[in-house]
Amino acid sequence: MDNMVDYIIETQDISRDFNGFRAVDGLSLQIKKGEVFGFLGPNGAGKTTAINMMVGLLKPTSGRVIIQGQDMDKFDKASIGVCPQELVLWEHLTCQESLKLIGDMYEVPKDVLKLRVDQLLEDLFLTDKANTLVKNLSGGMKRRLNLAMAVVHRPEIVVMDEPSEGLDPQSRQVLWKYILSLRDEGKTVILTTHLMDEADRLSDRVAIIDHGKLLKLDTPDNLKKEIGGGDIVEVTLSDASLNSKVIEKIKGKENVFSILEVDGIINLRALNAMGKLPQIIGDIEETGARMVDLSMRQNTLEDVFIDLTGTSLRE
Repeated sequence: MDNMVDYIIETQDISRDFNGFRAVDGLSLQIKKGEVFGFLGPNGAGKTTAINMMVGLLKPTSGRVIIQGQDMDKFDKASIGVCPQELVLWEHLTCQESLKLIGDMYEVPKDVLKLRVDQLLEDLFLTDKANTLVKNLSGGMKRRLNLAMAVVHRPEIVVMDEPSEGLDPQSRQVLWKYILSLRDEGKTVILTTHLMDEADRLSDRVAIIDHGKLLKLDTPDNLKKEIGGGDIVEVTLSDASLNSKVIEKIKGKENVFSILEVDGIINLRALNAMGKLPQIIGDIEETGARMVDLSMRQNTLEDVFIDLTGTSLRE
């Protein structure tokens, strides 16, 4: 029984087909109570479909979803708050009215609701827009209001689909801070993203998804450790048609863990890359290729994805 307590959501081999296309393919995973759980993968990987099944907005074609030990259809939907990627807002209400309306729909007592609305406006930096009509808000403010509307009834599980999509850096910081504060209150947060830094900074655990399948699930640190130490060196040649020649030349050299072409750039992972740079540059020059750019960095979740799929997370 202990198991039931630890996991708030469990998916058992869920799949979803749309007209013969399999958007999610046999997904089995468990989400712990009080964690930020990130789905990382490129657009079209099945992330949105997966979370829609988890919260009961879509029925799986096969498999089952268990929430707090109960089958999905017996579960009280009010304990979930969903902040979708497409904004759902009433243009002709003010921020305050929008939040009150949702609170009333969930039957939050009036006195409690008033305090909660004020607090949410403050937390999401919308206090001075309390009486502004939604249609007059900036894009970033609309997204923050949409999040406030998803949590005004204090759900246990908060689901966010690509929360940072189209946000300016300032709004993104506000949002990230708020997501972490929800976790600190013991809420469970599930988010989808194709931004590696968002997945890395916010998630306690990350599920890496591609083509509807779960490729890996672990903490960001463990995932980055798993593809091994070493730094990433990215080399751009003036003539990308010479990439394969350079890759052949460097492949198999001592302590070079991997070298492949990603989006026209040579991506090389090596131990002590700094010390090897002269050697690498020498090898490149020997092939007759010319470098126009070279950069070095530590590995990221993006590199984990590249390691698993051979392609990058970019659109």
